[in-house]
Amino acid sequence: MNLPILFACAVVLGGCSVDMGGFAFTSDDKGSRTSSVTASVSTQEARLLPDGECSADVSLDPSTRPLPKEIAPGITECELVKLKGTRPTDVLVGESGKGQRETQVLYAEPGGREIYMFIDNRLDRILKPGQG
Repeated sequence: MNLPILFACAVVLGGCSVDMGGFAFTSDDKGSRTSSVTASVSTQEARLLPDGECSADVSLDPSTRPLPKEIAPGITECELVKLKGTRPTDVLVGESGKGQRETQVLYAEPGGREIYMFIDNRLDRILKPGQG
């Protein structure tokens, strides 16, 4: 290959690269304060924390769906709390031997305790008073 052609290619390709490390984003106004905001975005569905609060108010998961009309197998932990309208009495979060997230949500109702059992954020079983 000819040396002048090789040199010309190196110059052209070298001009295509950009190092963003040298850029600083500052305000041109003197005396004004510049602040930064950090936002975290999750693509996972919101889950219950041990204190009974949801981990996020908004889920950006592509499978997000409208709030179900009733409590039924398959709903998420946070959908249960929204449908019940109150915070749970207790929340136990653990892991199964298969590496799945297992959550037990307890509501102390006037007729007795109701336990909602979730596997990987989906309602699997409901235990109500009188059921054995």
